[in-house]
Amino acid sequence: MELEERVAALERRLAALENAAGSTAEAAAGRASETAERPVPEVTDSPLWALEALKAQLAADPGDRGEDGAVVFTGAVRLPTQERYEWQFGAFTGQLFEEDWADAAESFAALGHPVRLRLLREILGGRRTAAELAELEEIGTTGQIYHHLRQLTGAGWLKTVGRGRYEVPGARVVPLLVVLTAARP
Repeated sequence: MELEERVAALERRLAALENAAGSTAEAAAGRASETAERPVPEVTDSPLWALEALKAQLAADPGDRGEDGAVVFTGAVRLPTQERYEWQFGAFTGQLFEEDWADAAESFAALGHPVRLRLLREILGGRRTAAELAELEEIGTTGQIYHHLRQLTGAGWLKTVGRGRYEVPGARVVPLLVVLTAARP
């Protein structure tokens, strides 16, 4: 059993590295001309340092794509399992208003149930198997747990990494925490 757990831990680390590299590559490929030669924002004493850096980049953009603004979210996190993730994504406001927001409904719906949110929290905390999740109180029957896990997997918030093992894909860890932060009262 110990060897199986060690292999699973190595697979998670490899997947996290691949996801991080993929997220960076996808972001760079989609916006290479927008980000080339731009300096990395510097953390300053200002409480709005990230916003100030975004506004400076928009002002320096010679095109009109940024004239209506942009949003950026980013994070550098260490999970209770000691896994680390660094991630950043941004979009121009005009691009966001051109997209069909209904495309995000399934993703939001998957997060719209207290049991699913608890499952995500527990999985990020290290409970990775359906059996471990079934041991939790007030989480439901095994059938209900699998239903919730399927919903989260179908929406991309979870992936299977072996028989009965689940994890949040590396590229979804920071976005999940951003959504939770944005939903706080």
